[in-house]
Amino acid sequence: MDRKSTILVVDDEPRYLRLVELNLTSNGYLVQTASDGKQSIEMVATGEPDLVLLDVMMPVMDGFEACERIRDFSDIPIIMVTAKTEEADRVRGLDIGADDYILKPFSSQELLARVRAVLRRAKREGPFGFENVVLRHHELEIDIPKAEVRVNGQSVRLTATEYRLLVTLAESKGKLVTSEELLTKVWGVEYRDEKDVLWVGLSRLRQKIEPDPKNPIHIITRQGMGYIFPLEEDV
Repeated sequence: MDRKSTILVVDDEPRYLRLVELNLTSNGYLVQTASDGKQSIEMVATGEPDLVLLDVMMPVMDGFEACERIRDFSDIPIIMVTAKTEEADRVRGLDIGADDYILKPFSSQELLARVRAVLRRAKREGPFGFENVVLRHHELEIDIPKAEVRVNGQSVRLTATEYRLLVTLAESKGKLVTSEELLTKVWGVEYRDEKDVLWVGLSRLRQKIEPDPKNPIHIITRQGMGYIFPLEEDV
């Protein structure tokens, strides 16, 4: 770790905050803490942490609402922490912009693995299959040197995970990419079978870059096979 990453841990349980802080600091991270969602928004806006570990069940403002509010102004990586095991709750967190989730109770090893994975994805530089180019597809531009995406000349805010997903598809332009390949390249091999993570990620990405997300032209689904970023003449 060249520079110590700062993790904002948000939870209303003091004992949990102390345990997580000890775990993270003993492994080389700097830690900030907040006790509710509203406070976390203020700290993201003013303190610029590198990652937010955001509990779902909190007073004043829960983690879901806090995540939505943060996404209004920041693409900072967010890991949702929840004791809820229902798939609908997990999908909801991803759908409102969380990069990952972790279920309570979790081990210190699992927490560190999730944190490392999300921070790794937050780096927008390669390795990709190309460098120093601007990729264009209809009105969509992917500016690799600036790690920026534009639609009709207007900058589009993507999370680091969404950006990596788009570039991973674009570097295979015209070729089919399977769900397993995307999950492995973008999220990591441990996510290889987490299809709901990919579906939600693609849905959010299409909402941001497609003229009509229900009839996409940039990211095409090949049912039962995978996804393709088509050549323009294929659309």
